[in-house]
Amino acid sequence: MTAAVIVFPGSNCDRDLAVAITAVTGRVPAMVWHAETALPEHLDLVALPGGFSYGDYLRSGAIAARSPVMRAVAAAADRGTPVLGICNGFQALTEAGLLPGALMRNAGLDFVCRDVALTVGNTQSVFTGRYDAGEKISIPVAHHDGNYVADAATLDCLEGEGRVAFRYADDVNGSARRIAGILNAEGNVLGMMPHPERRIEAAHGGDDGRRLFEGLITLVSA
Repeated sequence: MTAAVIVFPGSNCDRDLAVAITAVTGRVPAMVWHAETALPEHLDLVALPGGFSYGDYLRSGAIAARSPVMRAVAAAADRGTPVLGICNGFQALTEAGLLPGALMRNAGLDFVCRDVALTVGNTQSVFTGRYDAGEKISIPVAHHDGNYVADAATLDCLEGEGRVAFRYADDVNGSARRIAGILNAEGNVLGMMPHPERRIEAAHGGDDGRRLFEGLITLVSA
């Protein structure tokens, strides 16, 4: 499986994500600087990491969403290439219009950094095929702006179309309907606030995040 990790100024989880992808797939991903205007050819995954792109200036992910490389990311998504945005990457995907809604400050205004329990809501996407519907998993979060918000019509659409990939088992940050991860209508773009790359082996306390990347390998190998 060939992958690319997009690197923005202020990213601090790009290396973690690259290490996780390498550990699961056996192949080192390309690290693509935000100022590039093209992606490597024949990618099986484009991943936007967590961190504080541009220091979260204006809004988290707002400037990253307008980086030159994001036009290539959007084009890849339109072609059906899987695109994964984690934490700040999720914020950038919403700011770029690749996913609906927005990520706002946590309800308690605190930075939340701990393991959280998630419920799997969708098992039909390229990312979630290795999970069981309704399964409880544990993935770490680390965010200050993780409160997913959208208007009622958008939330109803996400629910009705089965596009809520992960939901918090408890109220972590005030997120509307406890949404922790959503998919686009085609199912090839996933934004999630928890960090699956931090839960891929026993030394991390479990491997619940590993199966997200393994699902992509299964798709590529099919």
